[in-house]
Order: sequence, then C-alpha cells, then structure tokens
Amino acid sequence: MRSKRDLRQPFVPNRAFWKTLTVVVAVAVLAAAGISTPAKAAFPDKPLTVVVPYKAGGSTDTMIRVLAKALAKEVGQPVVVQNRPGAGGAVGGMYIKNQPPDGYTFLVGSVSIPTWSPIHDNVDFTAEDFTYLGSITEYQQAVITTPDKPIKTLEELIAYSRKNPGLTFAEQNSISKLVILYVAKQEGLDWRAVPTKGGGGMVPMLLGGHLDFAWSGGVHQRYGDKMIVLASCNPGRLAASPDVPALSEKYNISIPSLVVVMGPKGIPADRVKFLENALRNVSSNDPAFVKLLEENLKFPQKFRTGAEVEAELPALIKQLKMAKETMGF
Repeated sequence: MRSKRDLRQPFVPNRAFWKTLTVVVAVAVLAAAGISTPAKAAFPDKPLTVVVPYKAGGSTDTMIRVLAKALAKEVGQPVVVQNRPGAGGAVGGMYIKNQPPDGYTFLVGSVSIPTWSPIHDNVDFTAEDFTYLGSITEYQQAVITTPDKPIKTLEELIAYSRKNPGLTFAEQNSISKLVILYVAKQEGLDWRAVPTKGGGGMVPMLLGGHLDFAWSGGVHQRYGDKMIVLASCNPGRLAASPDVPALSEKYNISIPSLVVVMGPKGIPADRVKFLENALRNVSSNDPAFVKLLEENLKFPQKFRTGAEVEAELPALIKQLKMAKETMGF
C-alpha cells in the first residue's frame, strides 16, 4: 500500500496505463454499438410461404410443390405452400400485394397476373406493386387441333374457316379468348368461343370431336401426335415446336407466358438477391424439379432474373391494352 506521503504525490500515467485505457474504451464503444445496433439474424430465420394463385391439382400447383421442396433444402427453412385461387390469379396477386415486404411470402404464377389482371379485372394493383424475384420457366401456350381435322397449319385453319364459318374453339380464360378472337377479327373470321375448365376440361372435348380447335396452356405436349400445334401463343416460338410460327409474328399479339416469382413491393435488395440465387439454383439443378419440367410438363428450363422479368412487362401491357381496346373487352 502507498504511504500517506505517496498518496499526496501527483499520479503520472505511464505507457502501460494508456494502453490499458485504450483497450477499455474500445471495449466500451463496441459494447455500446452492440446495444444500439443488434446484429441482424441471417435470412431466412423462419419458414417461407409460397402462394399458388390457382386450385390444387393443376400443372402449376404440381410444379410449385416440387419447387417448394427443393427450395426448402436450398435455403435451410421449410417452405409452406398456400393455394389462394380466384379470378385467374388476381386473388393471389392481391394477397401478395398486402403482405409485409420482408421476403418471407411470395407468389409463383403466370405473369398475366401483374399484366392482364390490372387491365381486365377490377383489382387494386398494377405491375408496379410487386418485387420480381425471377421467372423459373414458360407456359407452352398454343393454338392446337387434332389430326383428324383437315387442318395442319395456321394458314390452313384460316382458309378452312373462310369456307366453314362458325368454327368452335376452347378457351380457358379471358386472355385466351381475347387473343384468339383478336386473330379472328384481323382475318374477318367467325370463330365461336366455348369456355372450358382448364386443360382437363378442354382435352376430352377436343379429342371427342366436339371442338374444331383449342387454346392450350401446355397440356397438349403430353399427348404427342394426338394433337397438332398450329401456332404459338407465346411471345416467341415454342421450345418443342420451333418450326411452328407464333401469332406475334403476323398479328403482333401474344399471351404473356412467363412463370414468375413475385413478392410485395419493397423487399430489401439483399433478400431479393438471396432468393433470386436460390431460385436459379433450384430451377436449374434440382433433379426432381428439372425432371418434372423436362419429362412431365415438357416446359423449358429458362430462368430469368427479376430485373429481366420487369424489363419485359411494359411491352406486354401495351400489347394487351391494344388488343382489349380493339376487341371492346
């Protein structure tokens, strides 16, 4: 212990003192920073939810359920599938718009939801209300018929229609009806739309001879030579029918074909990038998902980034608005 005389002497800090003080201050600063700005938890730290905007059991629902299993392995969290059907996907779109923009809830479905639904349906959203996380494939939409008909090409369908007014075709939604009747109007033809409930309703009617031709979202590819593709309804030609022209080549009209993944507007950029990379890996490399696309659905492996999807939307919307105004839908 110091003597009384020692205590009265002034304290002169030495090098060891300053070194100790520096360490103490540094620790205090780090502790304070830790209290005011807690470390962020890794994303995702809880289950994700993917919304299917259609009824259970269809091609899209099947595809998304396989995707969800693969995505769960990729991100290390469960991926819960919810079906929220209605209004051609618009019900699911409205639900997604109103979710927190945290990256935990997103929708997988047709790009017609953000492009066609705001034009045709009474919905409270536009294409700008979503964050686009990518596109995992394309629906293979086509005008089709059967080999027993005297029609093997789109040109032959048009020529046959001029001699036989009143041909019937299957439509499955408002956009397929719009596009096919738009072509009929450009050619001055009398085509009559017959509503069918999805591919499951269309196929037996067409194969049974109750229709002259039909719109298909891709189910025709499972039937091989029992069905003939007359034209692609996609913006470009179909992967399985590269020699068959697209309607867009002659009529400047098409049906949006991308299967998009989208969430509410405002998801943080780092989470968008994480999900985008996860979707790219799964859609390109997961054996079960790739097999489903290539062997069962016969859809192409064609991943697009969210930015690439978003860049395509204005042209699609412009085209659909033009067709709607022309047809008075």
